[in-house]
Amino acid sequence: MEFISNLASGFMGLFQAGGETFTSWVTGIIPTIVCLMVAVNSVIKIIGEEKVTVFAQKCTSFRLGRYVLLPVMAAFFLGNPMMYSFGRFVEEKYKPAYYDSAVSFCHPITGLFPHANAGELFVFLGIADGITKLGLSTSGLALRYFLVGVIVIFIRGVVTEIIYTKMSNKA
Repeated sequence: MEFISNLASGFMGLFQAGGETFTSWVTGIIPTIVCLMVAVNSVIKIIGEEKVTVFAQKCTSFRLGRYVLLPVMAAFFLGNPMMYSFGRFVEEKYKPAYYDSAVSFCHPITGLFPHANAGELFVFLGIADGITKLGLSTSGLALRYFLVGVIVIFIRGVVTEIIYTKMSNKA
């Protein structure tokens, strides 16, 4: 009988933990994202949607712009997860590759610009702790991490674009 009682308690505990997580999102990240969305959309309206769209389309008319410039700007100005909204300026056929580039840049930017992905800062800080214990500066690490990240997101974007194009042509 105690086993059934413990099982029922554990089952309800699972849903209570889910409810606590949901509540933390409602009082934490969701209002932040909504405020960011309002701010970004307001800036776009002030500048003019046509001007922003033309600028973004110029950026995305070449691979380096699509898979480096736009994701880096989005990560710097908006941070994770709002950075994915810049995908709206990318042509439909390039959106999977843009997303791959953007999501791959979440970690490399945190060393230089922690605001871009504060939730993942622990990864950089863990590595930086080891560097600090060796008596080395973390500035060089952050810069290398950023530059390698830029190279990787470009490669991932191009490769994903090629794969997506081949797969969509077969369909």
